[in-house]
Amino acid sequence: MTAQSSTAAARPAQDVMWGWAVGSTLLLLILRLVAIRLSPLQLYADEAQYWVWSRQLDFGYFTKPPLIAWIIRATTLGGDAEPLVRLSSPLLHAAAGLFLFRAARRLYDGRTALFALLVYALMPAVQLGSFVVSTDTPLVACLSGALWAYVALQTAQGRGRLLAAGALGLTLGLGFLAKYAALYAVLGVVLHLALSRSGRKAWTPAAAAIAALVFALTIAPNVIWNATHSMAAVGHLAREAAWGERAGGLLRAAAFLGSQFGVFGPVSFAVLIGGGVWLAARRKLLPQDGLLLAWVAPPLMVVLVQAFIAGAKANWAAAAFAPGAILVAAWMLRWGRPRLLIAVLAFHAVIAFVGLVGVTSPGIVERIGLGGVLKGVRGNREVTEMIIGRARLESFAGPMTAVAIDNRALFNTAAYYGRDYFGKDGPPLKAWLPGPFPQYQAELATPLTAANGQRVLAVSNGVYVNVMRAQFQSAGPTEIGDVWLGGKHTTKIDMFVGAGFKPPIAR
Repeated sequence: MTAQSSTAAARPAQDVMWGWAVGSTLLLLILRLVAIRLSPLQLYADEAQYWVWSRQLDFGYFTKPPLIAWIIRATTLGGDAEPLVRLSSPLLHAAAGLFLFRAARRLYDGRTALFALLVYALMPAVQLGSFVVSTDTPLVACLSGALWAYVALQTAQGRGRLLAAGALGLTLGLGFLAKYAALYAVLGVVLHLALSRSGRKAWTPAAAAIAALVFALTIAPNVIWNATHSMAAVGHLAREAAWGERAGGLLRAAAFLGSQFGVFGPVSFAVLIGGGVWLAARRKLLPQDGLLLAWVAPPLMVVLVQAFIAGAKANWAAAAFAPGAILVAAWMLRWGRPRLLIAVLAFHAVIAFVGLVGVTSPGIVERIGLGGVLKGVRGNREVTEMIIGRARLESFAGPMTAVAIDNRALFNTAAYYGRDYFGKDGPPLKAWLPGPFPQYQAELATPLTAANGQRVLAVSNGVYVNVMRAQFQSAGPTEIGDVWLGGKHTTKIDMFVGAGFKPPIAR
């Protein structure tokens, strides 16, 4: 059989695999969209925060770059209900899976690509990320597109190589606008170029210039925003790292590694780590394995070091999701373990189904004694209604100039669930600063000041209530309210009316 006839014979099989990829992606997408539509669960604090940002579009925010806010603004053009705020999450994960498929098919074959897509789509972290709004979701979608572009560049010629380089610069830049962790993929490119001669040969000076220029132009608005806002987001990253402020050590590093078994799935992460070490030690890595490992290693290794220094969160290595999923599928098929791979996928599918039931019928979660896991997505509307009720009552005694809240999570959920009251039928919502400098976006954008602090309903989660009271010339009695969140969990807020707010003088 000639090379031409062999390629022609392979094309129908590849098209069949692409059909299965699109079909399975659409099925999961529909199920997840239905779950989002039917779920009674409220927005948790970070989701509400991103919605607040989307009401004031900018090129950057105090703790994150701007893409998540832009996306939410687009999905909420028809209204601000929870399903519309969350709409982008399953759509972006669906796109990420299809980008991943295309990259895996170029690297290996259609069968591997289909299994890689399923490993990714049913990954526990992706299942959760398809229901909630987080910066990890657009990050992973952009980096999956970047991986596809980078893989395409390896074999492209002429104009195709320049287009692939431009696509790589654009997707990496958009990933940077989603989350600064996109720089792990940039490190992945550098690592692959350092280790792979064929990887270096794929580049021409023109391709490198186009990729760099497109990337720089894409991220420029956020870089300028940071430069004109005292490097606010960079400072936040430094505080998150908490070097020298929080203890790390082997236990925290081990805890981070252990969390990845939950993020990827226990068997999948064991294959990823064990397979990489075993194949590298025996020098049996294929060139395409090396490319993917170059993209997997930076997020896992850098965050592992961060965990050792000062601890780290499980999702901080999200940049490893897409290349890691491809390697898991490729290695299990190469080792002749398709049945084990199918069993892993079936197990993850069961977990996904249980998750869909849980988010659409949280009463079931409550009845089996796990209601506490939903505490972050319950009670926020009720707490906001309590605050609004007190503000309306106090307005009979005189005009209220502001409602001030001392807690980031409480502020953002109140802003979302009180969106039709604060600043419209009622006083504006303001953030009270516990210190002289802002620590989150609302403290930067809408702080409580002497000008708007003549007569204020002050709301606290209890931590700073006495400090708040001391900053008013007069403060009325404190009212304590509580709301049930599920299980044995409740949330408590303190409220009082303060007059004549005098912020502390920064020194």
